[in-house]
Amino acid sequence: MPASPETLQPDAEVDETIVRIRPPRRWEALDLRSLWRFRDLLLALAMRDIKLRYRQTVLGVLWVVLQPLLAAGIFAFVFGRVAHLDSGGVPYVLFCYAGLLAWNLFSGVVLKVSSSLVANAPLVAKVFFPRLLLPISAVISTLLDFAIALVAGFALLLAYGRTPGLALLAAPIWLALLLLLALGAGLFCAALAVAYRDVMHILPVALQLLLYGSPVGYTVAVIPEGLPRTLYKLNPLAALIEGFRGALLGHGSAGPRSAVYAIAVTLAVFVAGLIFFRRMERQFADVI
Repeated sequence: MPASPETLQPDAEVDETIVRIRPPRRWEALDLRSLWRFRDLLLALAMRDIKLRYRQTVLGVLWVVLQPLLAAGIFAFVFGRVAHLDSGGVPYVLFCYAGLLAWNLFSGVVLKVSSSLVANAPLVAKVFFPRLLLPISAVISTLLDFAIALVAGFALLLAYGRTPGLALLAAPIWLALLLLLALGAGLFCAALAVAYRDVMHILPVALQLLLYGSPVGYTVAVIPEGLPRTLYKLNPLAALIEGFRGALLGHGSAGPRSAVYAIAVTLAVFVAGLIFFRRMERQFADVI
């Protein structure tokens, strides 16, 4: 039956706002407003990463504490008992655990950020959203792991009868620098990994070598004076890890010149990584 006149209603008002989607220009500035509009997606991606990591595991988040604690025990045995290196009067397990906190934050962010685009290839290819959300969500999930391990670190400090001093106030600065350095390097590797999957195979090996080239289980003081120490300090992680450990334990820290150098390199790597990521972003959906 044809509809009666009473049932025919005029069309409701339709929002005619047009959203035009276009690839970013090569040197376009970072669109923070767009990132804020997609904040719900950012949190959803971060929560998904956290749930997937510990799904179907018996110990769950306890692995966040057990991994650095076991690694600290191994480092303490190798460098403290076997090599008899000096930790400056700090218990070697505590010394290594503090260094591993900084290292795990750096390496975790680099690895997760660098694989964030490739791991979400169907999403990148089919759905529009700021691609920078994927690396940032990886940072958030890594920060949660770091926070849990840091609480365990404070408990370890108390177990050894040590309490953090005023130097702890500098810890957020060192952490921010570690994050910027890791995020800059991760963004660069993530953009490269879209076209060259070799990056995903090379990066773990490079990080493993960098681990032993950074003062995680020993101090910079054990490096011979002269050219070897100068070359060693070209690694910005040397100052950042020493600085964080000094802030946490209240013993030892990076020198002012090393700190200034590390800050300069960190900012340069972060800006370069962000620019490279934004420049390559327009090609991600086609190449991935």
